[in-house]
Parts: sequence; structure tokens; C-alpha cells
Amino acid sequence: MPKLEIPRKAVYRLSLYYRALQRLKSNGVETVSSAALSKAAGVKPTQLRKDLAYFGQLGTRGLGYSVAHLTQTLMEALGTARLQPVVLVGVGHLGSSLVRYRGFEKEGFEIIAGFDEDIERDRSTALLLPILPMSALRGFVQERHVKLAILAVPVTVAQEVANELVSSGIQAILNFAPTILQVPDGVVVNNVDLAIELENLSYFIR
Repeated sequence: MPKLEIPRKAVYRLSLYYRALQRLKSNGVETVSSAALSKAAGVKPTQLRKDLAYFGQLGTRGLGYSVAHLTQTLMEALGTARLQPVVLVGVGHLGSSLVRYRGFEKEGFEIIAGFDEDIERDRSTALLLPILPMSALRGFVQERHVKLAILAVPVTVAQEVANELVSSGIQAILNFAPTILQVPDGVVVNNVDLAIELENLSYFIR
């Protein structure tokens, strides 16, 4: 499927629709209406129809969407129809936990190597992937044609490591460091700041 120019917020919602479709498929549902799918994904029906319109006419009036066909369409659009290789930089407590999380592979992503300044550090549980020194990052990324990275390093070195990732050929970064990374146009960064999320929740329970 050729890459479509879809707004970033709409791409995020595609993942919500995909998760909802997976739940429907596991329950044996073969077709779903836009109203039912939008409710399962937590969006308005008009928004869902607008987002799916980027892919042409997918539904059938009076019947709804084929769960199997729409799932496959979204998998191809999101690039998860086959395992996507990912590198992890920063294999401390957080990084080690991310490596052990098996949910990535179910969604089409495989962490194939971890990189750390201290590859000999004591880790409570053995990790079933190679832990390599930072000096090996560029060669590994280029040889394996990796485009996606997870950044789980201290904030003091986050920008420096991001620069190294970008110069190595990484095009998208999932950033767990609590800082805004400066990257060139064409490189995408998604930030995961748990403290900000908790602050947001705290506002609503005051």
C-alpha cells in the first residue's frame, strides 16, 4: 500500500480502530457498523468515517465493515503487516522492562538489540537479546536497515543519543526521556512522559 498523507492525530486513531477490531475478531465478530466500531474505539462515528475515508470505500451500506478486511487494511497502513525491527537504547530498569514486554511482537514490532554505555551492568533477569555497546549502534542500524528506535536514557544524554540515532538512519523515535528532542524534518518523535500523564490525572481528582 502506498504511503498516504494522513494527519498525525488521525494516524493515532487508526491504532485505536485496529485495537478495537482485534477485540471484535477475537470474539468472532465478522462485520461491524461504524457506530459500533466508533463506540469500541472511543470516538464519534463521523470522525471514524472521516478517518477511514482516506482508504476509499471500505464499508457496505447497511452491512458495515468487514472486520478481517479492515484489520488487514489498517495493518498495511500502519506498517505492522510484518514484524518491524526496533532497537532499544538505554537498557536500565525501564529499558529492561520494555525488552521483557511480549506485547510488542503481537502488534508487529520486534526489539532486535539493546544498546547501552554499560553492557556489563547487573540486570536482575537475563535478557533474550544482544546488548551491544553504543559504539556498535551506527553499524548495526545501517546493516539491519532499522528505522525505528526506543530511547530510554537519562535526560542528560537524550539529545546526544537522538542525534546519533538520526545520523545512523533512524526515522522514528519513541522517547521515554522527559525532554523535547530536536530532530530534523522527516524524523518523527513520540514522547512518553509518565509524570505528565499523572499530573493530568491529578487535575481531575482535585
